[in-house]
Amino acid sequence: MKLLLDSTRCQGYGLCQEPAPELVELDEWGYARIIAVDVPAGAEQAARACADSCPNSALRVEG
Repeated sequence: MKLLLDSTRCQGYGLCQEPAPELVELDEWGYARIIAVDVPAGAEQAARACADSCPNSALRVEG
């Protein structure tokens, strides 16, 4: 499973980091950066919650 970011859609709300701080970090302006593209075993639910929390659909889960 992969967690992917379309940085052109990110508006810096920072909501995505709350459910998965081990997968996503925020830069100094609040924009998302993926820490782990390949989602570790056991973090699948957190990755989905992370993608679901983005109001602009900047994050998506594949696989």
